Formats: sequence, C-alpha cells, structure tokens
Amino acid sequence: MGKIIAIANQKGGVGKTTTSINLAASLAVLEHKTLLIDADPQANATSGVGYDPKTIDASIYECIIDNIDPRTIIKETETPNLFLLPAHIDLVGAEIEIINIPQREQMMRKSLATIKDEYDFIIIDCSPSLGLITVNSLTAADSVIIPVQCQYFALEGLGKLLNTIKIVQSRFNENLDIEGILLTMFDSRTRISKQVVDDVKTHFQTMVFETIINTNTRISEAQSYGQPIIMHDAASTGAINYINLAREIIERNNLNNDFTE
Repeated sequence: MGKIIAIANQKGGVGKTTTSINLAASLAVLEHKTLLIDADPQANATSGVGYDPKTIDASIYECIIDNIDPRTIIKETETPNLFLLPAHIDLVGAEIEIINIPQREQMMRKSLATIKDEYDFIIIDCSPSLGLITVNSLTAADSVIIPVQCQYFALEGLGKLLNTIKIVQSRFNENLDIEGILLTMFDSRTRISKQVVDDVKTHFQTMVFETIINTNTRISEAQSYGQPIIMHDAASTGAINYINLAREIIERNNLNNDFTE
C-alpha cells in the first residue's frame, strides 16, 4: 500500500511546491512509483513537471467535485516512475462548492482510496492556505512534511499550522503523522540561516529532517524549463539535497532502495 505525504505550509515562499516536485521526482528516480498531486489552484506543480495548466482538460478538481476516477486524469511525466494528477484554476471554486456537502473534508480521501495501492508514494502539493482543500489533503494523507525557510520569521505561522494538524488528527484523520520539518533555502554565507537551523532544531528536535535544502539557482532554472532538478542537472546541489531527502524518507519508512549514484 502506498504512502500519501502532504507538503503543507500556509506561509507562502517556503519552498513547498519546489519540495513537492523535487521530492516526488527523487523518489521516482530511486525506483519508487510516485504520484504527484497538484492540489494548489496556482498549478505550479503541474507546470513544474512540464504541463501547461491552460491545456489541462480535467484535474483533481473533477475528482473531488464530480467523483471522476483519477486514473482517467493521471498523466505520465518525462521522469521515469513519476506521474501527475494535475490542477487548474477551477480548483479555486472547489472550496465554495463543497462547503455544504456532508463529510466535505473526506472527499479527497475517498477519491485517492481507489488508487493508493497503485503507487509507492503519493505526494500532495497543498495550497498555501488552511482552507478546505488543504484540510482535504491532510485528511487524505498518512503524514505531512512542513517546509520552513531559513530566513527571518521562519517560525511565523508554524504554530497555527501545527494546530490545524492537531484538529485534523482529532476530527478527521487520527492516523496523520508529521513526517518531518524540512529546512529550506539555507544559505551558509548568512548568520540568520545558521541561527534558524539552530532554533528549529532546538524547538522540534527529532521532528526535523537531517537533510537541509540549500539555496540553489539551478532549481529555479529547472522550474523555468518545466523539469525537476534531478532531470535538469543531476550533479547540482539542489538535486543532491532532494535525493538525500528522498533517501531519508525511504529509510524512515523502512523501504528498500537499490539506487546507487
């Protein structure tokens, strides 16, 4: 049975979508069949693996609202073992459309239940908000990764997100775990980056991944080409960081990995 991991933080600019794309691609390259779900109306994860959201006819929106089989929508990507369940702007209206539906928080879970066994990992790129679609994503997930940038105000809003996770655990998904807190945008040249790492590790200890994602211009360049960094420049610092993160997650979940560099 596959593991569903939501990547969530209501604070924008923390590397959430970047992590979703590149973690999913790295797990795929490490020979684990992986589905990337774009649950953000901005559809950046969709474009980040090579699809133009404007050309998407059906998306996760139709799965949630119209109960369409996800298999009819899932797309292959250029990365071996990586598949995409895309998003488009219609997802903005989904929260309004489902607000009066009974068990509205469970709709994504029901949709993904039919395909969960077909993948080793399912990565959900959540919207930068704590609205109904994000709650749906957390309710559907087995665990959540929280990206935190190594910059000023890094811990801003983190308490609110952790409270939302507790509410989801108590009301909708008692099995939801925190997979880990991921430090992103680390710049070894700055004192603040090092201070944030120390502060987060002091506060959250073993919840923090050992892998830290460094600031790397090659990642942004890869996104402009609609590629994960591992496909754009496998030797770059960003690619190595995300491969190491994927390995750490595989190890935490006791899954075998025969990939060698």
